[in-house]
Amino acid sequence: MTVALVLLGGAGGAVLRYLVDHRVQRSHASAFPWGTLTVNITGSGLLGLVTAWVFVAGDPASTETVRALAGAGLCGSMTTFSTFGYDTVRLFAGKAHLHAVANVVLTVLAGFGAAGAGLVLGTALWG
Repeated sequence: MTVALVLLGGAGGAVLRYLVDHRVQRSHASAFPWGTLTVNITGSGLLGLVTAWVFVAGDPASTETVRALAGAGLCGSMTTFSTFGYDTVRLFAGKAHLHAVANVVLTVLAGFGAAGAGLVLGTALWG
């Protein structure tokens, strides 16, 4: 059952990543990977919320379902380390060094910030 939940969440997360990335990137005429940054920050924040819910929920069966469906599945496939790495290397190879460094710094700092904010918000809501 857990594998099916991860697959289901993963399918939704992959489609969501594609749609958000495509929409955001189309609205920016820049080489900077705004779409990838957006999905990674959003997914990190959502995973923070999911983690907060799992921490405060008392029922092991429901927390396993949420972890599999929303955590591993949805958030795992919505966020993308491989595209982040590819975008960074592409920027460096294209001599856009400032954009490459900004991509790394923004992704790491904003990702941790979003995850922390999601954790704090979720704890305030459900804790």
